[in-house]
Amino acid sequence: MKPKEQVITEFFESINSRHMEEMGRLLKSDAEFYFPKTRPLLGKDKILKFFNVLFRQYPQLIFQIHRIILQGNKAAIHWTNKGYTRKKEPYDNEGVTILEMEGGKIRFMSDFFKNTEKF
Repeated sequence: MKPKEQVITEFFESINSRHMEEMGRLLKSDAEFYFPKTRPLLGKDKILKFFNVLFRQYPQLIFQIHRIILQGNKAAIHWTNKGYTRKKEPYDNEGVTILEMEGGKIRFMSDFFKNTEKF
């Protein structure tokens, strides 16, 4: 089983590279994702569909991890991101993603970020 920090960095790298297959491998089939201003996304397939929509809205969006705080099977990841919207408007944000892992995969995610106006 991969170390938790490796799973986290690989997940964010898969977001940055838009590698959906890798994202799917890192998520449990019954994963949950709580994203501001949306209903809970329950199940890996719904989470991947969400990211497909996000990638269309933000053709470029690169995350940089600043801190990973681990506590047992839970982690808090402090990140910034930068990119542009499909209308070519610049976008940047800062936030924290809370993760819970099980069996070397992500079971729970919840995002908290500073700028929710675009969503």
